[in-house]
Amino acid sequence: MHRQFCDGVNRRDLLKVGCASTLTGMFSLPDLLASRVRAAESRDKSKDDVSLIVLFLKGGLSTIDTLDLKPDAPPEFRGEFNPINTNVAGTQLCEHLPRLAQQADKFALLRSLTHPNSDHGGADHYMLTGYAPLPGFNPNLVPNNQRPAHGSIVSKVLGPRGAVPPYVCLPKMHPSAGSAYLGSVAAPFVVEADPNAPNFSVPDLVPPVVVDGTRLNDRRGLMKQVDRFQQTNEVAANSKARVTSAFRDKAFDLITSPATKAAFDIHSEPDKLRDEYGRHSLGQSLLMARRLIEAGVRCVTVDHSNWDTHNDNFSVLRKELLPQLDTGLPMLLQDLADRSMLRKTLVVVMGEFGRTPRVNNNAGRDHWGPANCILLAGGGIAGGTVVGATNPKGEKPASDPRSPEDLTATMCHCLGIDPELEFHTPEGRPVKVVNNGKVIKELLT
Repeated sequence: MHRQFCDGVNRRDLLKVGCASTLTGMFSLPDLLASRVRAAESRDKSKDDVSLIVLFLKGGLSTIDTLDLKPDAPPEFRGEFNPINTNVAGTQLCEHLPRLAQQADKFALLRSLTHPNSDHGGADHYMLTGYAPLPGFNPNLVPNNQRPAHGSIVSKVLGPRGAVPPYVCLPKMHPSAGSAYLGSVAAPFVVEADPNAPNFSVPDLVPPVVVDGTRLNDRRGLMKQVDRFQQTNEVAANSKARVTSAFRDKAFDLITSPATKAAFDIHSEPDKLRDEYGRHSLGQSLLMARRLIEAGVRCVTVDHSNWDTHNDNFSVLRKELLPQLDTGLPMLLQDLADRSMLRKTLVVVMGEFGRTPRVNNNAGRDHWGPANCILLAGGGIAGGTVVGATNPKGEKPASDPRSPEDLTATMCHCLGIDPELEFHTPEGRPVKVVNNGKVIKELLT
């Protein structure tokens, strides 16, 4: 998607290969491996072993046209789309989501999420962290986290399992998907490549194309010789260097590990299954997310753009966005269920806000924080459930208003993370994982 957001920034170009370590809070493979040791210290092994997939529809899904239609509202509110029945009696979705409608027994809809922020950046941060941005928040910074994202919380508290990173972002990293004051121990491993590309590979998991296997081994041997020299001459001063060397050795092992490469090798999937997910970035990113969860990754955040439909909302949704969502998402739910993974995988689909109930003069809808709808599935969520409702024009919750804090509390509950757990900023200030949110019990099995 090459359409710009309303602030004039082409979000696809915001993050580029080569600037990752300096701009996004990502880290090198040795840093990643070193963080595993630190993360293991904070892992509570008694927690239920549930993974998380967050599909973030950046720009703001028009939920009034998709998940919470208002067919009885005046034309300037209800828009052009009609509702269709799902496989759950009494629940309807947009006519352009027929495949998803047949998976309604697997997911729940939270139709009464609300918050007061209708700006990109601030609303993104609120939804991806559960904390409203503080004064001085700068949405143009990369990363722009004042608080850690959900994936970073998962990484910090539960730590890694197996050889793969605990937290992965793809096909790129959202600016608010970082670890904030939790540091590199909880920062995401960022794929920074589109799984739908014919030549897709993960840059950090393969040597540069100019370095063949022999040269890679030669470099490793040379580094070991340098390390031995340091150990001989700086015995008392190089304990940190020895630790770094150990993690560097593990990084070499990681980029040459068949098991790790297999987890990211989407080309090994049958063509038929790849076709069913959809041969587009959204579908292939969701297929990659399933592969990574299956391999042991605890959280995958898929950042998909551009849902900022100020102009030609109905045409863009009908022709571009909804056909992709209606292949990738229902196939993900079905695939997880077929593999007996859905019960242990929490799937959360959200944007930063909904869209204005009234259609604007450009046949579009603008930003609207007061009313939003979130789709949740698996991981302890009661499929076929609808919680809350908006008023007849979709302007605000008519019942059961819920906040991003409540959503975060519910996600933590499903993942087995104590919402009262406190982190500490570099200044020593305690900050709770959940900012006074309440678990939405009606969503749970």
